Amino acid sequence: MSGGMFEVTPGMRRLCASVLGMQAIVVALVTPVAITINHVSPPVAVTVGLGLAVLCVLIAGQLKRPYAYIAGSVLQILTIATGFLVPAMFFLGVIFAALWITAIFVARRVEGTTKR
Repeated sequence: MSGGMFEVTPGMRRLCASVLGMQAIVVALVTPVAITINHVSPPVAVTVGLGLAVLCVLIAGQLKRPYAYIAGSVLQILTIATGFLVPAMFFLGVIFAALWITAIFVARRVEGTTKR
């Protein structure tokens, strides 16, 4: 798959890793907000917030492989779903999903034009 349908480029890896790095920080910060402001039970808030943060970091480390981009896309949906714990995350999750999609397409376009 590396030379065919979905080629992972160095710029795409860098941009997507940057998105996931910032996303890890934001979803980790969902934990205290969910507990103190929205009165979510601490085990649920910790599992969701820190669990997603760890997934962001793990997926960022796998971005050399095409399957990591599928996992990253699923992670964007899960991040939007954290809006059920902290409503502001509906908005922030959509922002991160847009950044994720933009990182993939902009890197492919830029690196595609520099190959010519």
